[in-house]
Amino acid sequence: MTLQVPDALEKEHDETVRFLAAKLYEAGKLSLGQAADMCGIKKWDFPAVLAQFEVNYFQYTAEDVIADVERVSKY
Repeated sequence: MTLQVPDALEKEHDETVRFLAAKLYEAGKLSLGQAADMCGIKKWDFPAVLAQFEVNYFQYTAEDVIADVERVSKY
């Protein structure tokens, strides 16, 4: 896939890619590994990119916690 970016963003190409990867991870469209690959970095280095753009590493919502507690409490 090729992404056309405005010339104004071309100078910040790497930062633009990191931003997009972080936001795609946040949206659940990419796994951590896929997002790291998109940035050309190792998976264990990607959490620093997430922090840079204020994206949570753990994509676990309050609803997920409640559902897990309800599931566990049945046993």
